[in-house]
Amino acid sequence: MAYYRQVGEVPPTRHTQHRTPEGGLYYEELMGEEGFSSDSSLLYHRNIPSAIADARPWQVPDQTRTPNAPLIPRHLKLHSLFGEEWKSADAVTGRRLILGNDDVRIGYVVAGQPSELYRNAIGDECVYVESGRATVETVFGALQVGEGDYVIVPRATTHRWVPEGGEPLRAYAIEANSHISPPKRYLSRFGQFLEHAPYCERDLRGPQGPLLAEGSGVDVLIKHRGSGPGGVAGTRYTYPAHPFDVVGWDGCLYPYAFNVANFQPITGRVHQPPPVHQVFEGHNFVICNFVPRKVDYHPLSIPVPYYHSNVDSDEVMFYCGGDYEARKGSGIGPGSVSLHPGGHSHGPQPGAYEASVGVQEFHELAVMVDTFRPLELGEGGQAAEDPGYAWTWAGGRGQP
Repeated sequence: MAYYRQVGEVPPTRHTQHRTPEGGLYYEELMGEEGFSSDSSLLYHRNIPSAIADARPWQVPDQTRTPNAPLIPRHLKLHSLFGEEWKSADAVTGRRLILGNDDVRIGYVVAGQPSELYRNAIGDECVYVESGRATVETVFGALQVGEGDYVIVPRATTHRWVPEGGEPLRAYAIEANSHISPPKRYLSRFGQFLEHAPYCERDLRGPQGPLLAEGSGVDVLIKHRGSGPGGVAGTRYTYPAHPFDVVGWDGCLYPYAFNVANFQPITGRVHQPPPVHQVFEGHNFVICNFVPRKVDYHPLSIPVPYYHSNVDSDEVMFYCGGDYEARKGSGIGPGSVSLHPGGHSHGPQPGAYEASVGVQEFHELAVMVDTFRPLELGEGGQAAEDPGYAWTWAGGRGQP
């Protein structure tokens, strides 16, 4: 995110002495992407950030993947995955893998407990808050997040999720093997949002102040590349001092939140394709959102999508709220995920095409991930499947 911020105390000149009130030195850390060739921030620590006192294996949640074979569209009911056990689950170790490939993993969790400190060393995370409230405590400071927020956490950011209010925190976690950023076409060559972008810098919420904590023998869970399923492994570090010791930082790399209600939808006389709904991108995948909006105003328009074949990608739709006109009659509702794989032509359910004629507004909310490599099912996806979905366009399996 090429949008500069400064939080707390930093020296006037980078890589120079930054003294404590007692006369000692703070420890400067450069956190940067792509070596020294992309966005970065400078953080000033009370303690040496490299100091660890112990390291031992951490068993990450099940990352096993099963191919989508035979190739069929699928409906996954995520709200069926968690019962009362949410009260003892946290937003990191409680995640269940829904879908994944070698570029991105999609998980879902319902949490009621604070997570341990955690760092994803594989890639950035984009966590969509379906409902509930939380504080995301990070080495950069804290973010207050709630329903409809996307929370972007850069790779290797130490943080934890703390649910608030006694209600379940429902989170849809998109974990990349790369970085996640606004689409390049929304940005100038210097990184400013352009006039045609559906959101801008004013809509992004970053940490407002340092977050300092005391403690010794503090554990941090590290998710990293390794030999486990999907190439994912885990390590538990123990730090001699609490990692939340940053008195100030500045730069263009930091966690931030963006609420879907601030996305300004782009509409037209006829149906607009999914790229107008894009909000973020990563390597070999994009993230879009479908929000309440006015729809097509051509006198002969058909507002629901035309039937389409994803010849280069798998399409994953997470239905967060409202009524999704094109899916009526399929069994899909809030909390559902549909997977429409490359090689399958998909579109509105029977009757939805005609019923949409004359409709002026859609009251829907959905988050879409399109991937450019085939997705496989995680254990959570298999556990949540509605086995009849693939045949709903035909009225049932085996129907002529």
